[in-house]
Amino acid sequence: MWSDDGIVIRLPEAVDELPTEELLVDPDDIDDIVVAHLPGTSMFAARFRESAARALLLPRRRPDRRTPLWQQRQRSADLLTVAAKHPSFPILLEATRECCNDVFDLPALRGLLRDLRSRKVRVVDVDTASASPMAASLLFGWIAVYMYEGDAPLAERRAAALSLDRDLLRELLGAEELRDLLDPDVLERVEADLQHLVDGRRARDLDEVHDLFRVLGPMTVEALVARSVPDLDLDASLERLSSERRAIEVTIAGESRWAAAEDAGRLRDALGCAVPVGLPTAFTDPVEEPLTGLVARFARTHGPFLVRDVASALGLPDERIRRVLDDLVGSGSLLRGEFRPGGIDREWCDPDVLRRLRRQSLSALRAEIEPVEAAALGRFLPAWQGIGSRRTGVDGLVEVLGALAGAALPASVWEPDLLAVRLAEYRRADLDALCTSGEVVWVGAGGLGSSDGRVRFVFRDQVDLLVPEPLLDDRPEGAVHDAIRGCLSERGASFWADLVRSVADADADYSDPVVLLALWDLVWAGEVTNDSLAPLWAFVGAGGTASGRGSSRSPASFGPVGRRGPAVSPRPGRLARLGPPAGAGRWSLVSELREPLPGQARPTATEVAHARAAQLLERYGVLTRETALGEGIEGGFAGVYPVLKAMEERGAVRRGYFVAGLGAAQFAVPGAVDRLRSHRENHENPAGTDPFVLASTDPAQPYGASLPWPPSAGRPARSAGSLVVLVDGEAAVHVERGGRSITTFPAAGTDERWAEALVEVVASGRRRSLEIAKVDGAPVRDSPVAETLRRAGFEDGYKGLVVRQRRRP
Repeated sequence: MWSDDGIVIRLPEAVDELPTEELLVDPDDIDDIVVAHLPGTSMFAARFRESAARALLLPRRRPDRRTPLWQQRQRSADLLTVAAKHPSFPILLEATRECCNDVFDLPALRGLLRDLRSRKVRVVDVDTASASPMAASLLFGWIAVYMYEGDAPLAERRAAALSLDRDLLRELLGAEELRDLLDPDVLERVEADLQHLVDGRRARDLDEVHDLFRVLGPMTVEALVARSVPDLDLDASLERLSSERRAIEVTIAGESRWAAAEDAGRLRDALGCAVPVGLPTAFTDPVEEPLTGLVARFARTHGPFLVRDVASALGLPDERIRRVLDDLVGSGSLLRGEFRPGGIDREWCDPDVLRRLRRQSLSALRAEIEPVEAAALGRFLPAWQGIGSRRTGVDGLVEVLGALAGAALPASVWEPDLLAVRLAEYRRADLDALCTSGEVVWVGAGGLGSSDGRVRFVFRDQVDLLVPEPLLDDRPEGAVHDAIRGCLSERGASFWADLVRSVADADADYSDPVVLLALWDLVWAGEVTNDSLAPLWAFVGAGGTASGRGSSRSPASFGPVGRRGPAVSPRPGRLARLGPPAGAGRWSLVSELREPLPGQARPTATEVAHARAAQLLERYGVLTRETALGEGIEGGFAGVYPVLKAMEERGAVRRGYFVAGLGAAQFAVPGAVDRLRSHRENHENPAGTDPFVLASTDPAQPYGASLPWPPSAGRPARSAGSLVVLVDGEAAVHVERGGRSITTFPAAGTDERWAEALVEVVASGRRRSLEIAKVDGAPVRDSPVAETLRRAGFEDGYKGLVVRQRRRP
């Protein structure tokens, strides 16, 4: 029994408790179950009566008087009895459509059952001594309906289910077809198995040849050869079967075929075949509906088929075959619909065959949604992030920066190892133009020794969303630091001379190295930035402490400095010559970039978390806990998990177990999952098989962050300046900073292209040279990979094997 509150299921003959899974109806069968039991309900009778009245099939006997309800019901019941003999009667179909769609909302029930099957919706078992308030009303209604059920005769209770025209009913209900759901490979395998065309199903001896005739029906010698093992003597087998009266030779559709003797009567009565004399009487007695039996056997041994397929096999007109097929569909022995992938017409199919196709297609789909191996992630990430792509110009650079926005990566690797591998031709002038125009901002995110540090590139309107505010405990303290902060806070964007003058006015020690060191302390703390990239490249390229052309000078030489001396007339270019390259350009506070534009409010914590989660998904496609931890975001994975969960509920992302070994909390953007699965081990993907040499800190390089390092003799790390060679998604070699020592992984022994990829790094200009002195801690000349390196282009040098960039003539 059902109501808007729930469904009551009574199991009077159950001794033990049944598992919940056995109580759930298959969503693919729910339509047939409901339609089969619908005619016996009072609701169907009422809907039929209303539909018949609207169609003027129940006219009033007297126009001036209302027909009593009992009389309407009686006349409707008489009409229903007659209509039951005509499955296509439109009032039957309309009443069924109203019950299934208007009353029951069958599509919603079908969707719920599918969600239960796919575990999107969970069923909770509760065993209680008494019904809950909601269940109590259901129970009371059930008792009221079935209290006197046993008083009615059995025939009246069952009421004879109607045989509706299922094709017309599916058109009215809008039932979905299976053409796009069945797997073509599964269909091919099942059809081959049904036809005994696979190993293990072919006939191996005399008895199995006879079984082929009984199961598949009459067949030619050529067809029999394809269904038998090569070493079987078919001529001798057919001769013996014929002599033993177990097989007969008949003519069907103008060609000679062999058939089982048991089919003699059926073939004679259905196709008019002449049968030999001397067969047992049981084989030649008249057969009821012989053609129906032949067509049904054809359906059991084939996939979805058309009328012409059966007509060609039996040598009969299409119309005669169509009538038999319609009868089989009406009796439920066949199904008609759009089944075959890529088909055009509607086909017929045996229910058991279709059930097998659906079950195996589902198994194949489940195999596809199994989590991929770690190497697949190593192939997916470079392709997802556009490694080796042909993007060019400012537009391509903007696209790359959009994916890497907010990522804190070493400044020394941004140009040679991040941007250069993502663009067909990287030009420093393009990035400089974006920064000087104010569209892109760079912000420090922590120093790395004396000559490097992590840097974030973000678009101007993303600073308050993707750049975390500096922590108070990490603020650099000192008189020079405070003087620089004060200058930038009061004066706004300032040049080097202004900063030095402010330090001098604060009576703090001021020399170019001291001020420069304090300034870069503030840069790496994320407090100060510059509208030019020149000082950043100068700091990284000059070792961090270089004063370049500038030197330690008194602030008086820069112009007026408070009361320290007379003014000096400025001359063009004088300040540029006096200031160090690492201090050039206009400096400003990052906090000023966080200020909202007029009419806008500061982003809330939720908006910030959403922006960072969306950026991580954009960068990685598939986001895992390990990936989020590797990014070093505030709050770790727990900081963005609530946002990811809300995005999943909204349908913006998918959650699942996509990569094996990385935990269950994995989120992916639409399209990323299919692309990830396309990089499985057995998938031919050219982009996934090319070797890549990436910075170990590159977000497209998953080892050491999302994935653990493969076994090795060394201790590889994601350090600035080090490289990793990926071959078919697997880490093959880790090159330490400077290139003097490398660590090999198991993949290096199965694919030697990693050595050629290292040579290409030098040839492309990413490195001036590579001189390898040690491999896995041992001298390179004693290593098994020495010959591999020499074949790739390395030469013997003073300390090891070396490859240098060749000068162009």
